Amino acid sequence: MTSDDGRLARDLAEQAGHLLLELRSGGGDPVSLRKAGDRQSHEFLAAELARLRPGDAVLSEEGLDDAARLSASRVWIVDPLDGTREFGEAGRVDWAVHVALWSDGELTAGAVALPAQDKVLSTAEPIAPLPPPHDPLRLLVSRSRPPEFVQRLAAEIGATLVPLGSAGAKAAAVITGAADAYVHSGGQYEWDSAAPVAVAQSAGLHTSRIDGSKLAYNQASPSLPDILICPAVIAPLLLKTIDSVLSAPTDPESS
Repeated sequence: MTSDDGRLARDLAEQAGHLLLELRSGGGDPVSLRKAGDRQSHEFLAAELARLRPGDAVLSEEGLDDAARLSASRVWIVDPLDGTREFGEAGRVDWAVHVALWSDGELTAGAVALPAQDKVLSTAEPIAPLPPPHDPLRLLVSRSRPPEFVQRLAAEIGATLVPLGSAGAKAAAVITGAADAYVHSGGQYEWDSAAPVAVAQSAGLHTSRIDGSKLAYNQASPSLPDILICPAVIAPLLLKTIDSVLSAPTDPESS
């Protein structure tokens, strides 16, 4: 790994975030604002990576997927605007920019910028130690698409559900200790989780699929639909209960 890949990820995510803040400050129609944010952030990140890491491949939510990345040893996985919905809502701060590097089978660098919070979490700097888990546990879920099984999981372990916007914002809340776990299933891709997972791993957190298997990146299909990020101390409880909840028959009268 190039020694400054982590710093580059941090700097690019931060700079893209500044561009998005400037765009957002001009106001305008939310739909047009979201489209412009996706496009401008992608164009900036793609151009900078082409200039600074010309030999590396790029997988971006907003770019064409080039199959050549599958034979590349270094692939940048980026989400130029994670939480597009929240970006278009005045006053919301739970949106992010993701920049991660996959190298020879592993995530080796990453950054999650939270521009509206003036915060960047990255593998370039040490993460503060986590406080003890909350009592009851705080589980983060999607504002718009909370998985039904997570509601049953929370009921089983007596946890509190905390709705939040983008995947990056939810992962950041776990990394900083504001919440205890991010559990999700359905509708995600590699760019949604690569940078959050890279930073979470550097902070010593547990990261996996919800069945406990390893999260794999730079795959032929970028779909990566489920994830668990949490402190290692509560991972066994969550994985065991997730398995129990998903294995249990559902009550037709409750659906």
